[in-house]
Amino acid sequence: MTQRFDDIVVGSGQAGPFLAVRLANAGRRVAIVERKFFGGTCVNVGCTPTKTMIASAETAHRVRESVRWGVHHAGEVTVSMPEVQLRTQKVVMSSRNGIEKMLRSTPNITVFKGTAHFTSPTTLNVKGEDTAEIEGERIFLNVGTRAAVPDLKGVHDVPFLTNTTLLAMQEVPDHLVVVGGGYIGLEFAQMFRRFGSKVTVVEMGPRLAAHEDPDVTDALIELFTQEDIGLRLNAECIAMAPGAKGGVQVHVNCNEGEPAVQGSHVLLAVGRTPNTQDLGLEAAGVIVDDRGYTPVNDELQTNVPHIYALGDCNKRGAFTHTSYNDFEIVADNLIDGAKRRVTDRIQAHALYTDPPVAQVGMTEVEVKKSGRNALVGRRAMTRVGRAVEKGESFGFMKILADADSKEILGATIFGVGGDEAIHAIVDLMYAKAPYTTLQHAVHIHPTVAELLPTVAGDLKPLT
Repeated sequence: MTQRFDDIVVGSGQAGPFLAVRLANAGRRVAIVERKFFGGTCVNVGCTPTKTMIASAETAHRVRESVRWGVHHAGEVTVSMPEVQLRTQKVVMSSRNGIEKMLRSTPNITVFKGTAHFTSPTTLNVKGEDTAEIEGERIFLNVGTRAAVPDLKGVHDVPFLTNTTLLAMQEVPDHLVVVGGGYIGLEFAQMFRRFGSKVTVVEMGPRLAAHEDPDVTDALIELFTQEDIGLRLNAECIAMAPGAKGGVQVHVNCNEGEPAVQGSHVLLAVGRTPNTQDLGLEAAGVIVDDRGYTPVNDELQTNVPHIYALGDCNKRGAFTHTSYNDFEIVADNLIDGAKRRVTDRIQAHALYTDPPVAQVGMTEVEVKKSGRNALVGRRAMTRVGRAVEKGESFGFMKILADADSKEILGATIFGVGGDEAIHAIVDLMYAKAPYTTLQHAVHIHPTVAELLPTVAGDLKPLT
C-alpha cells in the first residue's frame, strides 16, 4: 500500500533534516529517507571528523614545537590513533544521534531507513531496514557526494584510500602519498604529517589549491616545505602499482625528481561524485549532467518543477554552509513566500590547514579579469600584533575593493584566526556597505580582525 505525504526528503545531510522539520512545523506531512548515517557527509566523513582529528594533529604539533613558547617537555611526542579515533567518534555520534532524535521526535515527520528509488515522478520505493512505497506532492533530494575514483593506470591494482577510509585508520601510516593538491588532500597531508607520517603530495597541476590566488598557493608551498611535506607538482602522468617491498608505488613523471614515489599508503583526493546513480532519476524525468549532478534553477528546482535538489548534488555549492543555505532558500520561498535565490549568495570558504586560508567574494585574479578600477590592501601577519603574540605569524591578509563604487569585492585571510575574522568582511558584503565602513570601524584589541580597518584604510590601485 502506498503511503502518501505532502513532502518527501531523500537524504539527511545539512539541508534535508532542517527542511523536513521546517515543513513539518508548517503543518506538512513529511517523509525523510536516509540510507545509512544521519547527518550526511559533513557529520560522518567530512567536516566533523576531519576537524576533530585536525585538532589532535595541531595539539601534537604544538607540543613538539613548544620550546618556541618557552615550554619544555620530556620525551618523544607520540600519537595514539585509537585514542584519536575514539574522541572523533564521540563527536561524530553526538551529532549523528542528535539529528536522528530531532527527526524522530518532530510531529508530522516519518523516518524511513533505506535506499529510495523513483518509480514515477511522484513515487519512490524504499528498500532496507524499512520497506515501503511512498508518494509525495514535492520531493527534495539531498543525497550528497562521495569520493571520486579517477581513471588512473593501476588504480585498482593497489589498496587505495579515500577520505572515508583514511578517517578510520587505526595506525599512523609510515609514508602517506596524497594524490590531489586540493582542499581535502592538503588538510589530510598536513594532519598526517603532524601525526608522524612522512607525507608526499602529488598534484597534476603546477599549483596547490589551484582555485586560490597565486600568492596563496605560493604561501602554501612555503608552509608545507617548512613542515617537511614532500611536493611533486606538474605530475602529468600519474599511475600506480604495488610496491616492490609492499605498499604502493605512485608514478608521477615529473620534469624533476625521481619518476616514482614509494609509499606505504595512498590517498585519492581528486574530487567528488554525486550520489545520484541509483535514485532512478530517469523514472522521474530528472535530467543529470555527464557527471551525475542535477542541474537546478535559482530556486533549486530541477527540470521537474516539484522535484528540488539541495546540497552538493546540485553543483551550486560544495560546502556544508552552502547546503544549509539551500535549505533556507527553499524553506523561506515555499513557506514564507520569499523570493530568495541561489545567485544572491556570496561565495565564501575556508581551507583548514594550520593556519587556515579563508576567502570571500572575488579573488585577485578574478578582479583583474573583470577589468574593474580596483584597489587592494595587503598586510603580512608578521605585522598583526595578535598573531605575533601567539607565535603564529605566518601568512597575510588582503582586501579588494572597487575604486569607483567603494564596494568590497573580496578578501583573503591566510593566517591564525582567519576563518573567524573573515566574517567581518562577509557581513559587510551582504550589507553592501562600502569599504569605508570597515575603515572607520573600531575593532577590539588585540585581535586578528582589528587589522582589517587598517588594511581597508591603506588600499592602493590594483596593478
